[in-house]
Amino acid sequence: MKSTVAILGLGASGLAAARLALAHGENVHVSDLRQDPQTHAHAGELRELGADVELGHHDLARIQAADIIVVSPGIPPHAPVLRALRDAGRAWISEPDYAVRFLSGSLIGITGTNGKTTTTLWLAHLLRTSGLDAAAGGNVGGGLAPAASTLALREPPLDWVVLEMSSFQLADSVDVAPEIGIVTTLSMDHQDRYPDMATYAADKARMFQNARSTDQWILNGEQPLVLALPGEAVGTRYRFAIDPELGPDAHVRNGVLTLVIHGEAHAILPLDALPLAGRHNIMNALAVGLAAALVGVPFETIARGLATAPGIPHRMETVGTIRGVRWINDSKATNVEAASTAIVALNGPVIALLGGKDKGEDFRPLADTFPGRVSHVLLFGEAGNRLERELSEAMTVMASSAEALALPVLHRVVGGMDDLIRTADALAEPGHTVLLSPACSSFDAFPNYEVRGKTFAEAVRRLGGEG
Repeated sequence: MKSTVAILGLGASGLAAARLALAHGENVHVSDLRQDPQTHAHAGELRELGADVELGHHDLARIQAADIIVVSPGIPPHAPVLRALRDAGRAWISEPDYAVRFLSGSLIGITGTNGKTTTTLWLAHLLRTSGLDAAAGGNVGGGLAPAASTLALREPPLDWVVLEMSSFQLADSVDVAPEIGIVTTLSMDHQDRYPDMATYAADKARMFQNARSTDQWILNGEQPLVLALPGEAVGTRYRFAIDPELGPDAHVRNGVLTLVIHGEAHAILPLDALPLAGRHNIMNALAVGLAAALVGVPFETIARGLATAPGIPHRMETVGTIRGVRWINDSKATNVEAASTAIVALNGPVIALLGGKDKGEDFRPLADTFPGRVSHVLLFGEAGNRLERELSEAMTVMASSAEALALPVLHRVVGGMDDLIRTADALAEPGHTVLLSPACSSFDAFPNYEVRGKTFAEAVRRLGGEG
């Protein structure tokens, strides 16, 4: 007998879930409040496949009558439709949670605040390098990998599925049970959705809710919050860190990435052979290498896979060098930790571009990365005024220290991306790096970080054409 699946939200994940449900012969009802051209196009496709689609309205009676309700991660928990379902005693699941019901291959789940996408794509690349039929998916975004439901349609089924999972997706997960789970980092994020760190971490911890004794958990050994995240979950824990004391299972020794498997140390790859720069990418490489070793990939293949990491758009991506100035697009850095990591990864002098939609984070820790490295900071977007105020306060305190190094000049920029680029160009000198690493989401001016990054790259290229 057919089940009825109600899907709320017709973005990439909702569309993929609907296709999966239809492929399995389910009755499918989809609704979305949006009525933009792309949503209408998705609706037309699904109607042709046999789905019932409603735009501009959620029919609560039809949704509540469904056997399964799948909710897209972009719908916040306080949305009226979810409040109504909660009041009616109806539960719902996330799109990846629906997808895993149809996956027959082994599952690797990756979550964390930063580093998820790089780790996910790098690991899938490494597994394919070893000859395994593996693919990345989930919350990757930017068209770099499909939704989990799309991977569930693959024929023949994949050997390994590597899923990036956001806190929003995990919040609504019931059945997700990865055989290998990786937590990259953990710091406060999405304060526009989470009231505190405990609530945010609780959603991340749902990756461990179906833990089995055979499962393997790869954890950032430098962060006590990450180490505490699994709680009492069963399974074997492994730690990675640059310092061998903090990362006994994966670390750096004498400038070489080193894995310790069954008590035996294996030198894998010199740091200078890594194609992705920055301390954070050393950490990502350690997590990727350790996961591959646990899968059973030979050490020489791990070295080859790490040394050939695919470049990832909008993540420390050099988009041009103009008149001796390097321009880097790190638009994916949508929180303070990610932006701080990017700034520290570069040698000065840096002109940092910070701003966008205010997510409620404390911006003052960014100032710790400035001394001796950042010469100018350009502040833009909705968050620009608060950034200017909090960074000024932090820098005033730092300037009072006898050990204070040179601090940057703050510039508030009003206008669009072209105004931001022109201001940075006027300040830049040969040898400078201009870094777009906003520490904020893009939603004040752009639909997502990908469009923001592309707009930045296009503006830089136009600048080059003027020179």
